[in-house]
Amino acid sequence: MTNDLDIFVGNTTLIDEEVYQLWLDGYSVSDAVSLRLRSGILEQTGATVDVLQSDTMDHYRTFHMLERLLHTPSKLIHQLHFQIPPSRQAMLIERYYAFDEAFVREVLGKKLSKGTKKDLDDVSSKTGITLKSCRRQFDNFKRVFKVVEEMRGSLVENIQQHFLLSDRLARDYAAIVFFANSRFETGKKKLQFLTFEDFAYCAEQMIQNWTLGAVDSNVDDMDVDLDKEFLQELKELKVLIADKDLLDLHKSLVCTSLRGKISVYNEMEANFKNLSRALVNMASKLIHTKDVRDFFIDLVEKFIEPCKSDKWTLNDVRLFLTQYTTSAHTLDAFRHQALWDRYMSTIKSCLLKMYHD
Repeated sequence: MTNDLDIFVGNTTLIDEEVYQLWLDGYSVSDAVSLRLRSGILEQTGATVDVLQSDTMDHYRTFHMLERLLHTPSKLIHQLHFQIPPSRQAMLIERYYAFDEAFVREVLGKKLSKGTKKDLDDVSSKTGITLKSCRRQFDNFKRVFKVVEEMRGSLVENIQQHFLLSDRLARDYAAIVFFANSRFETGKKKLQFLTFEDFAYCAEQMIQNWTLGAVDSNVDDMDVDLDKEFLQELKELKVLIADKDLLDLHKSLVCTSLRGKISVYNEMEANFKNLSRALVNMASKLIHTKDVRDFFIDLVEKFIEPCKSDKWTLNDVRLFLTQYTTSAHTLDAFRHQALWDRYMSTIKSCLLKMYHD
């Protein structure tokens, strides 16, 4: 009696996404096997523990070989050794460069140096993320930073082009690069209520409005460095608070337009000059590196906390900032409208994102 056997031979590299995630999360082979056992995989597949161990080890070997290619994603796309469909290549790259919110909040704004890397033991203990995963994420941040920091053109587009990331992930990395370059302080206790998404949104606003690339697309580092000439010019805005008549007129215009529309009118009227001084003084100090680093601390201490203390709602803040910005356009003695709008559009966007009811 003859038995017919159908044999199929292929060389496509098999990728188990769950095992890949375990590897990315920094688990050892034995830990990964234990976690797979707990998931009930033996009952689902009918495999033995030995087969599961062998399968996990095979996948880990493959991932280790792929890792050097993932450091330069274009090499993964063009190599011929591993037969991986394009959709799976994209998945491998996107997941390799993905990061944990808890991790990025610990290192955001810090220098991507050996000194920071030495502190990853503490970050791992604090966040519960394995040290191996922390190192992968940190090395990814540093790798992307080194590749794009001196490049001309859009920061997001450069990251997408060189690391083949999705638009959303590329935008997140642009924020990480931007914060690392300017060294914004994000770790202080009073900033802990802010999420990475809050900071990333603010970074995007600053890149679009306050960098060299916002006014000239032909300069080097256009989306990485703040426009020094713009920061220097911000001192001109001090006239809004230094000239008493101008300050009083500005207050009158804002109060008149908000009477009956804002729930904290009396508090706003009483505190207008303090809030205006805070916003304008922040602008005039941004030419100094330390004040750039303390930008978010200043926003919280000098605007958000006083408004919170007086029970302002998010809508109150929105109405105030809108009228505060537009009313300056009707001040005949104020000659810096374009500069004012460039500054306040970003301040308003950041404050509204950061103001959590």
